[in-house]
Amino acid sequence: QVQLVESGGGLVQAGDSLRLSCAASGRTFRRYGMGWFRQALGKEREFVAAINWGGTSTVYADSVKGRFTISRDNAKNTLYLQMNSLKPEDTAVYYCAADLAGWGMLHYEYDYWGQGTQVTVSS
Repeated sequence: QVQLVESGGGLVQAGDSLRLSCAASGRTFRRYGMGWFRQALGKEREFVAAINWGGTSTVYADSVKGRFTISRDNAKNTLYLQMNSLKPEDTAVYYCAADLAGWGMLHYEYDYWGQGTQVTVSS
C-alpha cells in the first residue's frame, strides 16, 4: 500500500509556472506507475499526465502537452508535475495517483490517490 500527499498548489496568474509534488510513503513507490489527474468545479476528473515505473516513458493529455512535464525521483519517493504557461482553464484540484498494474489514462485503473492540491490561475 502507498499513501500519497500532494503539495505545491496555489494562486497564480496566467502565464506563470508552478511545480506540484506528490510525496509517497513506503518502499514500493518504484513499483507503481504514477499519474496526475485534475478536477475542475462541476466537471469530471480528467487525465493530465502519467509516467512509468522507471520514469522513462510519459504520456500527456493534449490540453497540457508542451506546457506540463511529469517526472519522478524514485530515490526520494516523489512525483512531480512542472506546469508552465498556465491558463485559467488549468484551474482545478490536482490529484496524484498510483497504479500497480500500469500507467494509463483512465482514473479507475489507479489504486491509490492523494487528497489533492488546488491550483487557481487568474486571467
